[in-house]
Amino acid sequence: MSALEMIAVTDVGRKRDHNEDCVGVDEAQGIAVLADGMGGHNAGEVASAMAVDLVMRLVKDDLKHVGVAELDDETGFSKEAVITRKSAVTANNAIIEAAEANPECAGMGTTLVTAVFYGDRIAVAHVGDSRMYLLRNEYLSHVTEDHSLIQEQVRRGLLTAEDARNSSIKNLVTRALGVEKNVEADVVEDIALVGDIYMMCSDGLTDVVPDEAIRLTMIEHSKNFKVCAQALIDLANDAGGPDNISVILIRVKGTFSRKKGFFSRLFGGK
Repeated sequence: MSALEMIAVTDVGRKRDHNEDCVGVDEAQGIAVLADGMGGHNAGEVASAMAVDLVMRLVKDDLKHVGVAELDDETGFSKEAVITRKSAVTANNAIIEAAEANPECAGMGTTLVTAVFYGDRIAVAHVGDSRMYLLRNEYLSHVTEDHSLIQEQVRRGLLTAEDARNSSIKNLVTRALGVEKNVEADVVEDIALVGDIYMMCSDGLTDVVPDEAIRLTMIEHSKNFKVCAQALIDLANDAGGPDNISVILIRVKGTFSRKKGFFSRLFGGK
């Protein structure tokens, strides 16, 4: 029996004519990646697809050379976390180089959330305002904290979460891949317990659906990930679907160990 259950779904929404989100999951390797692209002339979908493809390949390749939960002497993080963070930097530089070489891609960028499971732990690296949540014992918490102007105001106590969701500047990110060469990905490491459900998503969900509605939907449909993911997307579309919507659900079913053989899935585009 697999120690993880994963599903990834992306939807164009009701107002956009193409999908700039991209998602990828690999149960056998314990990796999940989500990116929400931005930029003119459909270049956002180029940036997000590049990020997911590169990060999936880089992380899988680098994980072959480390033991589970080895500590990195320089940072004190696990080597899984260091690999996850490093892949974001590499993807960032590749996106910048592609934009410089292709005028039609100028200004493209993307958010990124990458999760790697190892043993009974998880390492998450993220840039931007795409999120990861944890549902544990019916309590929903944020694993990541948005890199956005509005989140800075919430952190300082200047706005409530409700005010933030209704703000006209809620989509202004303070960090993204493709913007500058020295991008910094935040890293979170934690113990993953059996029964935990992690949810990664783009802001097409969280901009229009409150956390409490997300929590109740995840609880109601927790036994069926396909139904749960679609229900979350339906909530966003019922609220107007102003943006692309992507959801990755991950259930922890046991202690995870990487396998030599793997099957990966990558989703993106229209």
